[in-house]
Amino acid sequence: MVGREYMTRQDAIALWISRVIIWIAIILSLLPTWFIIVASLSKGGAFFQSSFFPKEITFENYIELFRKKSSPSQTLPDFVMWVKNSLIVCFGVAFLQIFMTAPAAYAFSRINFVGRKNGLKTLLILQMFPTFMAMPAIYGLLAKFNLLDNLFALILVLAGGSAFNIWLLKGNMDQIPYEIDEAAIIDGAGHFLIFRKIILPLTAPMLAVMFIWSFNGVFNEFLLSSLVLQSPENATVPIGLRNFINNQFSANWPMFSAASILASLPIVIIYMALQKQIQSGLAAGAVKG
Repeated sequence: MVGREYMTRQDAIALWISRVIIWIAIILSLLPTWFIIVASLSKGGAFFQSSFFPKEITFENYIELFRKKSSPSQTLPDFVMWVKNSLIVCFGVAFLQIFMTAPAAYAFSRINFVGRKNGLKTLLILQMFPTFMAMPAIYGLLAKFNLLDNLFALILVLAGGSAFNIWLLKGNMDQIPYEIDEAAIIDGAGHFLIFRKIILPLTAPMLAVMFIWSFNGVFNEFLLSSLVLQSPENATVPIGLRNFINNQFSANWPMFSAASILASLPIVIIYMALQKQIQSGLAAGAVKG
C-alpha cells in the first residue's frame, strides 16, 4: 500500500530484542523497591524474607513510626519530626539556591564585567574538590559562631555549592535571543526588569529542574547533616533512619524499610507536580535558538 512503511524481518527482530532488554532493565531496577516493600510489610527483624511475597502482611511497622517518641516532652513522633526537619532544610536550600543562582547566571550571561570570563570557571574548579575536604573548616566556623545543631546554619552551608547550577542556567539563558533584551532596552527597561519580566519566565522549566535536583540532593544528604546536627530534635530523615540499623546487637530492617518508603513520598509528589516543567527543562538544552 502506498504511503505505508513495512518493517523488514531484521528490523522486527531488533525491535523485539530492544523491548525485551528494556523490560528486563525495568524489572531489575524495580527489584530493590519490591524487596523494601516486602520487608516493610513483614514481621520480624530480617530484611530478606524466605519467599518473594510476604507470608503474613502487617502494617504494624508503618503504625509504629507514628507512635515512637524519644521523650515524653516531644509533641511529634520521631519520624514526623525527621520529615519536618528534612522538608525545612530541603525547601530552604532549594529556594535559596535558586535565589542566588538566577541573578548570578543572568550576570554571567547578559552583563559584561571584569572577571566574567574566568570567574565561573574558578567557581567550577573549586567545586571539583570533594565536600569532605571542607568539613573541618565548616565545623570550625560553625563552632566558633555557635551555630552547630542549627537547621538554618545547615541550610546556609548546603546552599553554598551552586556553581554547577549557575553554569547550567547560564547556558539556558544564552539560548534566549539577545534581540529580546535589545527591544526591552529600547522601551526603557533595565537589567532588573528584563531579568524579572523576560528571563525568569523563559527559564522557568530549567529553574524547576534545578529545584528538584537541589531538593533531592539535600533530602538524601547525610555527611554534612550528621556533622552539623547533633540533637535528636533536629535530626533529618537520613540521620533518623540510621537509628533503626545502628545498634550493634540488633537492626530493625522492617521499620527502616517502612520509613524509607514513607520518606520517599515528598520527592515523588514533587516530581509528579513538576513533571511537565522538568521535561521542558531537560529538553531546553537540546535545541538552540
